[in-house]
Amino acid sequence: MTAFYTHAEPYARGWLLRGVHRVYYEVSGHPRGRPVVVLHGGPGSGSNPASRSFFDPSFYRVVLFDQRGCGQSTPSGSVQENALPLLLEDMEALRAHLGVERWLVCGGSWGATLALAYAQAYPSACTGLLLRGLFLGSEEEIDWYLQGLARFLPDAWDAFSRAIPGEETLLERYHRALHGTNRALALAAAQAWEAYERRAMGLLDPVSPELPPGEKLLAKARIQTHYLIHGCFLDRGELLRGVPQIRHLPCVLVQGRLDMICPPAAAFRLQAAWPEARLILVEGGGHSAGSPAMGQALLQAADAFKAQLAFPSCV
Repeated sequence: MTAFYTHAEPYARGWLLRGVHRVYYEVSGHPRGRPVVVLHGGPGSGSNPASRSFFDPSFYRVVLFDQRGCGQSTPSGSVQENALPLLLEDMEALRAHLGVERWLVCGGSWGATLALAYAQAYPSACTGLLLRGLFLGSEEEIDWYLQGLARFLPDAWDAFSRAIPGEETLLERYHRALHGTNRALALAAAQAWEAYERRAMGLLDPVSPELPPGEKLLAKARIQTHYLIHGCFLDRGELLRGVPQIRHLPCVLVQGRLDMICPPAAAFRLQAAWPEARLILVEGGGHSAGSPAMGQALLQAADAFKAQLAFPSCV
């Protein structure tokens, strides 16, 4: 087992003003190291300091940021001016603000979706991609999460589907409740949404028993349903069609064989469209980067990138 890296506290942090939003960021590791930007999942989850542990702080300059409405970014949970193209523009603004010429783009789940979209929009800004638990933002993948998982979690899905009554689809009912004016109903919907996600995650991966405060749950669920109901602001098959623009970049896909949130089919589809990409299939691995097998695979992949990204100032 390779030991995970320990980072000191970030040596830089701040906010970027982006329209009605303030986007929080922080930087740790080697101030002159090879830049890597780590994109959090969700949508809506917020950055996790533990994600730094995959990157050697003597080599990497690690950038974390909270997407619009997420984590420490404000206003919390806001879906105003909140769409995928705007997140890509935020990343470019942050890259320019930090004086980064090119960076390794790393993300898991929704973060992998964002990483692919960013690389296709700004290929010259990327040195490579490190992706985990691939999610292509397709209707099929969204339906799997909201409907297909009922085959494995019939009890949890039954509670999830009954929590918010109505004649609309499950996603439409939750979106209506979370974004409506009935505060009690919105909080109840956020709690039910979180409970379902935790049961799905908990099939294979450790899940913290501690729940975030109600306001944080509400913010996360609002953003997640906002993106899902809009099809993640992607056209059908868009990310696969865009692969030719980035095939020259090194790419590693770390995928859990037993990932129930983002099943392996998406990773195989991407690898078929991008034969040069390296697919690491973690047997017995689930969705979370926090599980030992997945964490080790990510750590080793980040270490392997060092040979491709090495330059004199990091020695």
